[in-house]
Amino acid sequence: MDKIRTVPLDIMRGTRYSKVLTYPSSDGAELEARLGELAAVGVSAIRFVGPSMVDGLEILGKGCVGLVTEAILEGNLVALKVRRMDADRPSMSEEARLLRVANSVNVGPRLITATKDFLVMELFDGLPLFKWATAPGRRARSVKEVLSSLLNDCFRLDAIGLDHGELSHAPKNVLVGAAEQVCIVDFESASMVRRVANVTSLVQYFLFGRISKTLRVSRVFPHRRMILRALSQYKHDGSVEGYHSLLQTLSLKVNADTIHSKLAK
Repeated sequence: MDKIRTVPLDIMRGTRYSKVLTYPSSDGAELEARLGELAAVGVSAIRFVGPSMVDGLEILGKGCVGLVTEAILEGNLVALKVRRMDADRPSMSEEARLLRVANSVNVGPRLITATKDFLVMELFDGLPLFKWATAPGRRARSVKEVLSSLLNDCFRLDAIGLDHGELSHAPKNVLVGAAEQVCIVDFESASMVRRVANVTSLVQYFLFGRISKTLRVSRVFPHRRMILRALSQYKHDGSVEGYHSLLQTLSLKVNADTIHSKLAK
């Protein structure tokens, strides 16, 4: 892996690094407009580092709507999501709105600022869920702590009517950091119109997704039929009581009343 490259915005023109701002094209006029957007909000440089690659450059992530890189904002490291030129939307405004809604219940990376083509967010230092799961020596206690935290966040999203939309593909949309801290990321497919399915999607992913064998979930959560019955009941009513029952079936110690009180504030 190459050393981290920190490239100031004012020297990006005419270099291969500029491609990340107008991917997948090389539009000079658009580049100028986007450099102006970033400068206006205080972003001074892009850092090329991460597990994904685009045109030989290391970045944090690549999706259908945008690329995610590290950036420097007023001397601080942040995550920067760049709208792709071929994205299926004209701006990042709707994703920014939905991320703010998620942030209102302490879910997702904190949105710092947004422009037409960029989201500037707090940088969460963690591994994608599946990479975390494949680390050697993963213990049942850690699995339960991570699932507890994730379900906590998912319940908060369910309670405010915000469906993430991609939690059946949790490996790329959940990051796990130190001390089993978690962060649900990438709200580009989120909706407040369709029926919420955050809790149900995540439980089904843990029980039956590719990660289940890796984590030996059948040993950690052996009572699958009981869990599915509790999950079905929660899916039907979406109540705090139904959620609490699901947690008890999973043998997870999360205080649903505390969650409810936080949502009510």
